[in-house]
This record gives sequence, structure tokens and C-alpha cells, in this order.
Amino acid sequence: MARLKQLWLSFLVLAVVVIGARAVPITYLESAVAKGAVCLDGSAPAYHFDKGSGSGVNNWIVHMEGGGWCTDIATCVQRKSTMKGSSKLMNKDFGFSGILGGKQSTNPDFYNWNRIKVRYCDGSSFTGDIEAVDPSNKLFFRGARVWRAVIDDLMAKGMSNAQNAILSGCSAGALAAILHCDQFKSILPKTAKVKCVSDAGYFIHGKDITGGSYIQSYYAKVVATHGSAKSLPVSCTSSMKPELCFFPQYVAQTLQTPLFVINAAFDSWQIKNVLAPTSVDKSKAWKTCKLDLKKCTAAQLQTVQGYRDQVLAALAPVRSDTTSGLFLDSCHAHCQGGSAATWSGDGGPTVANTKMAKAVGDWFFERSTFQNIDCSSLNCNPTCPAVSTED
Repeated sequence: MARLKQLWLSFLVLAVVVIGARAVPITYLESAVAKGAVCLDGSAPAYHFDKGSGSGVNNWIVHMEGGGWCTDIATCVQRKSTMKGSSKLMNKDFGFSGILGGKQSTNPDFYNWNRIKVRYCDGSSFTGDIEAVDPSNKLFFRGARVWRAVIDDLMAKGMSNAQNAILSGCSAGALAAILHCDQFKSILPKTAKVKCVSDAGYFIHGKDITGGSYIQSYYAKVVATHGSAKSLPVSCTSSMKPELCFFPQYVAQTLQTPLFVINAAFDSWQIKNVLAPTSVDKSKAWKTCKLDLKKCTAAQLQTVQGYRDQVLAALAPVRSDTTSGLFLDSCHAHCQGGSAATWSGDGGPTVANTKMAKAVGDWFFERSTFQNIDCSSLNCNPTCPAVSTED
């Protein structure tokens, strides 16, 4: 019964996301295979492309899908049998909504841009690049090549004439947007206005419930397994261990391209996996709490509240950069810009009396700056949605 309830809730969340969304067909980039730019299973990269029109014909938003990471051979073998590791298993159509939405009423600043959703099938936030393929597992670690192949293909399809461009993403895709942000700008025309937007991708180098940093060891495994070091920003890796350059707080210190961060101070993925990862919760005291904060003890809630302080400290390089934008709400959520309801409608949070769609639009077009931090306690903001969507 519990499982059925969970599936039903997942269906309801999915329905909220896709209602009113435009279905955009998939494009398989078969020409990339010869370059070794492939998914974990060796299949071709894929993306969905809704062409711009009118005043938006030379404007581009490239949005990268999220979906976690695989950290070793076992988890990557498991992943390659899913749509997050093989384009052969991906849904053929994708509903465009939220920041990718094609309706002026719900996405007024970007609705008529060229809008692209890049599918995620490498498990490394588009950073992996290992030439050798072990015949025993037939895994291809080529995320960085996939990213570049897609960008090159879009350049050939008109992005080389871009006047305005945004590299964005959700979760692991949002982390990829940060990691590739300066490279994206360097590829685009020098005359173009280029900026990056991260939705729930600001994963912090945080302390877990034991006082250690499980997430650092986790990212170290991702970097080692995928051979990611050479694809991470040199401005960071020249002075830090490669796994530390998977954390936006260190990449942002030397980032040259303007970045807008949308994040929840009590990000639901980070609470579960950075603050209270299962592997360090030996007594399983956090097992139910981290899934439903209403079931936390007073002491646990205090620890969750303390995580916000870690988030604020990690955001220092963003907050000190006048070209950056920040929409930090106090919701328990993850990936908030994917539906019209949360992006610009009544289903999403406001910070400083502003919806995220307006905040990002004003920042991109420099109508006004936007760096705002929500009220300080968990769910103190009444506009926080009751149910969060995770990519």
C-alpha cells in the first residue's frame, strides 16, 4: 500500500510538471558516435530542440537534464540499463515547461527563444573522458565529449549567430552548467550576451551529521571513475584537488561568466545525501526524518536548520559578485524551475515578492539586479510548494 501511495504521488507530481507543457520530439546525434561522444552504453547523445521565432530567433537557452551520478563500475553498469545511461531507453518526447516553456504568459522573457533540453546519459555531469573501454563491462565514460558534441551541433544549427544565450540545468545538469559555464561563453560569439543559470545545482562542500564530509569522498569517486579531472575548470584544478572542483563554491571563485543561482536553503536532495547520507547514519536515526522533516526530532530539526548556515557560507563567492544573481528560498525542495506553476505561477515560491521567472529575466536583461535570501527558518515562506519535484 505504501509503495502504491508513493507511485501515485509521483504520478501527481509528474502531472503537475507536464500539464500544459509542449511535447518536443527527441533528436539523436548519431554523427557524434564516430567521435566517441556517447552515452554510458555507447548509444548516441540526444536532445530536444524547440526552435525560436520572431524576436527570439537568435537567442538560445541550452538546458541540461539532471539525474545524479554513478560513482563506480557497479553503479555505472546499473545506470546504463536506464534512460540515464542509454538514449535507446529515453522517452521520445519531452514536455517543455517552466524555464523552457513556449508560452509568453508563463515564460515571458524566454518563450520564443531556441530552447534545448540536453538529455543526461553519462553519470558525470558531462565531465567524463576516458578513451579506453573495458570489454568486460563495455562502459563508455565520455560525458565531456557528449557535451561538446551537442554544443558543436547546435552551433552548426544557428547558435553561432547567437545574440543572447543561457546555459542552464537542473540538479546534476545545473552543476554541469556551472562547470561548463566559462567554456560555453568562450565558444559563443564574442558579441553575444552569455550567462548561466543553475537550478538546484549548487551542491555544497558540506559537513554531514558525523562532522565529516561524505560528499567529498563521493565526488572523488565520480571524478576518478569518469576521468573527469581534465574536463573541470583549469582555473580551479590548478590550485585544488579535482574532486573539490566539483563543488560550485570553489568554481565560482574564479568564474568569469555571470551566474544566477536558484536554490532551496533546505534542498531536499542535499539534506538526504550531503547532510545525512545513509552510509554515515549507522543507527538509522535519520532514515525517516530526512524523507519527511515532519518526523524529525527537535534536535534533528536544529541540525537541518544549521545546514542553511553552511549553504549561506558556501554562497559567499556568488553573493560577493555584483554580476551574479541569487534566488535562495527557504523551501524543502529540489529543482524548482521546471514547471510553469513553480517557475512563474502560484505553485512556486516568491522571494522578495518576486517569482523566479521575473528574477532571472530581470537579471539576464539587466533591468535590475537580484540577489535575495528568503526568511531564515524551514518553510517560513508560505509560498513554498507542499510537494517538491526532483529531477
